[in-house]
Amino acid sequence: MPVSKSFVFINRKAPYGTIYALEALEVVLIAGAFEQQVTLIFMDDGVYQLTRNQNPAGIGMKNFSKSFGALGDYDVDQIFVDYESLNLRGLTSDDLQSLTNETTEGIEQSSIKIVPRSQLSDIIEAADILFNF
Repeated sequence: MPVSKSFVFINRKAPYGTIYALEALEVVLIAGAFEQQVTLIFMDDGVYQLTRNQNPAGIGMKNFSKSFGALGDYDVDQIFVDYESLNLRGLTSDDLQSLTNETTEGIEQSSIKIVPRSQLSDIIEAADILFNF
């Protein structure tokens, strides 16, 4: 029987202007489709990927932020946001889109956990496989 590995994806880039954010999301969805244990971390400018009401039409790009709503369908419910990165950018949890998952009891809960950078270090250290976008 194959041994399950834990995958941690660190998203550090803004959602538009490069392909990193969209490519990271696509890889995460693929890993989820193959029932891998996936954890997402958003830090630095990557926190902008989760902001509400994105409208990149002015720079000629398509808004893919609603695709994050599919993460729960792929059992990707470990989503961590670096508190310090949010704070440095003047953002709060109210600025982030709502991503939820369903508990085994059928209760909807937020998938996004805002944590200090020290806790993210522990998550990264425990990862079997780390992807940095």
